[in-house]
Amino acid sequence: MKPIRTFTVVPTLPERLQALRPLAYNLHWAWHHGAADLFRRGDADFWRRSGHNPVRVLGMVEQAQLEATANDEGFLAHLDRVAQDLYEYLRGENTWFDRTQGRSKGPLAAYFSAEFGLTECLSIFAGGLGILAGDHLKSASDLGVPLVGVGLLYQQGYFQQYLDESGWQHERYVDNDFYTLPLTLERTADGAPLAIAVPFPGRQVVAQVWRAQVGCVPLYLLDTNVASNPPDDRDITDQLYGGDTDMRIRQEIVLGIGGLLALEALGLQPPVYHMNEGHAAFLGLERVRRLVQRGGLSFAEAREVASAGLVFTTHTPVPAGHDRFTPELMDRYFAEYAASLGLSRHEFLALGRQNPADESASFVMTVLALRLAESANGVSRLHGSVTRQMWQGIWPGLPEDDVPIGHVTNGVHFGSWVATEIDEVYQRYLGPRWREDPADASIWQHAERIPPEEL
Repeated sequence: MKPIRTFTVVPTLPERLQALRPLAYNLHWAWHHGAADLFRRGDADFWRRSGHNPVRVLGMVEQAQLEATANDEGFLAHLDRVAQDLYEYLRGENTWFDRTQGRSKGPLAAYFSAEFGLTECLSIFAGGLGILAGDHLKSASDLGVPLVGVGLLYQQGYFQQYLDESGWQHERYVDNDFYTLPLTLERTADGAPLAIAVPFPGRQVVAQVWRAQVGCVPLYLLDTNVASNPPDDRDITDQLYGGDTDMRIRQEIVLGIGGLLALEALGLQPPVYHMNEGHAAFLGLERVRRLVQRGGLSFAEAREVASAGLVFTTHTPVPAGHDRFTPELMDRYFAEYAASLGLSRHEFLALGRQNPADESASFVMTVLALRLAESANGVSRLHGSVTRQMWQGIWPGLPEDDVPIGHVTNGVHFGSWVATEIDEVYQRYLGPRWREDPADASIWQHAERIPPEEL
C-alpha cells in the first residue's frame, strides 16, 4: 500500500494583492469594518458561502478574477487603506498600556479558557463564556496589554442549530478544516510542526500548537487530532463540551497542563496565569508541581510561590454548573501525579473538596482554583456576592463578607458590537477617540450633535 501524501494548496496572489494574506490571517478584520468590507467587496456571495472567512474566500476566488482585481484601482485603494491601518495598529504606539505602565518586553499574563468566541467562522465557542473570552483578547489587543491566550482547537467545535419544517430544533456538528481557517500551525526552527507531549497514565498525548492572531494578541490552541495518537486520544479535542466526564477531565488536563507545556515550548514564561472558569484549574497544580520537582520546594512552599501568579475568574452562579469528578476518576488520572507533589491521596483530593474531611465528595475544579489562586473574582457585583455565599464553606468560620472573592464586572469589546452604520456616524461626530478611549465621558457628549434624522 502506497503512503498517503498530503498537499496544501494556496492561491497564487498577484504581487499587488499580497497584502491580502496577512489581512486574512489576523482576526483584526473581525472588528475592523473596513477590512471585512474589503473581502466582502470582492464577491459578496463568496463571503456568505465562506461563513465570513477571508482565508476561504481567497481559496475560492478564480485566478482570473484575482488578476482582474489586481488592476481594479478602487479595490487597490481600499486595500492600501486597510493594510496601512493594520500596520499602524500592530506598531502599537501610544497604547493605553504604554502610557500607563510602560512598554513590556514580553507577555505579562497568559489567559486560559476552554472556549474563545472571536468570530463565527472559528467555531471554538458555545456561548457567554466564550464571547467574554474573545472580547477579553480583543480589548487587550486594543489597549496594548501584553497578553497571550491559551485554549483548545476543536475539530467540530460546538453544534450548529437549525429548525426543520415542523419547527423542531436540531443540532449538527460540522468538521473544521484548520487549513482553511485564519490559523497558523506553529513550527520549530527546522520547520516541523510544534508539538508537545502531555503526560497521561501509561502514555503521552501529543498535541500540535496552532495560533490565531487576534490583533496584537496571539491565541495558542492545542490540537490532539494527530496521527501519532490512538483514536481515543485524537478525539480529546473533537467537540466542545462533548462526551462524558472522562472526556471532560482529559480535555481539562490537555488545557491546563498541556497549555503550560505549550507556552514553555514557545519560550514564553509570563509571571501571571489567568484561569477563566474552573476548566483550566489543573494549570495551577502543574505550576506547583514544577516548583516541587525543579525547585526542591515542599508542596506548601511551592503552593505559596505559585499562588502569587495565579488569577481565577468564575462565571457560574449555581453549584451544578461546576465541573465535578468522582474520586475514582481522579485516581485513574492523578494517582502518580499526587505522589509527584509529595501528597497522600487524601491530601490531594482535599484540594478539590469544599469539605476536605468528606472522603466520598467529588473533586470540584472551581474549589481547586479557589484554593490555589491568589486572586479570585466573580463577573458582577451581585455575582461576587452569590459566589462568596456559594463557596463560603472553603473558609469555615469566616464571615461571608470576608470570603476572598471579589468581582470585576463583565465588559464588552466595543468594536465587535457596533454596526458599520453606527461606526460611521461615531467617526464623523465623535472622532477616532471613541474607539481609543471609550471610558472618557467627554467624548460621548458630542453625541448630542448627531442629527436625529441621520441617527
